[in-house]
Amino acid sequence: MKILCVIAARGGSKGIPSKNIRMINGKPLISYAIESAVSSNCFDKIVVSTDDKKIATIAKTSGASVPFYRPSHLAQDDSAPDDAILHCLHELAHQNETFDIVVLRDCTVPFIDEIDIQNSLKLFSENSCDVVAFSIKAHPNPYFGMMEPDKDGCLIPSKNVSSDICRRQDSPIVYDVDGMFILDVKNFLKTKKIFSGKIIPFEISKEHGHMIDFEFDFKVAELLMKAKS
Repeated sequence: MKILCVIAARGGSKGIPSKNIRMINGKPLISYAIESAVSSNCFDKIVVSTDDKKIATIAKTSGASVPFYRPSHLAQDDSAPDDAILHCLHELAHQNETFDIVVLRDCTVPFIDEIDIQNSLKLFSENSCDVVAFSIKAHPNPYFGMMEPDKDGCLIPSKNVSSDICRRQDSPIVYDVDGMFILDVKNFLKTKKIFSGKIIPFEISKEHGHMIDFEFDFKVAELLMKAKS
């Protein structure tokens, strides 16, 4: 089984400019994702899909390959990661490289480590599934303590349940999914969607699933990195 790791990292980031290569604890953010992929020894190829030359240079220095640039129309704010994976698979196929499994690794989730990668691929290999999604138990939980506005702007429960839930621990399990997705290539090429077919969770801790979207997330990540070093 040939396994490809794709790390999608476009240059344009309106929320936090140059987020993917911003320094965090002395290292570009994207380097953490690349180095964990390299250290796992699980991949036949690690590719960074980017439209940005600075990102490409850092990616190569960190141990990934950049065999092509992602076209600008696939690197917009509304560009779907599905399209980035599809483009990558097609480009590599033109170079006579095909794969059985493709892993999408989000470079904004830096605490996923090589053990997580190894164990999740083991879970994928031991189950009949199309996708393994990295999953963090949601807190807050939409079944407990979360409300949403109705058509009049008044708050109503996000989830209707048959009986009152008095403790968060009694809520049905809900997952945030982010960080990494393991995909069966045949199913993905057929559906062209990450979330398709049979999807099973690979549960990780809130720390390992910490995603950097805002300045606050960078501050938290910096503290966590310093505590680990």
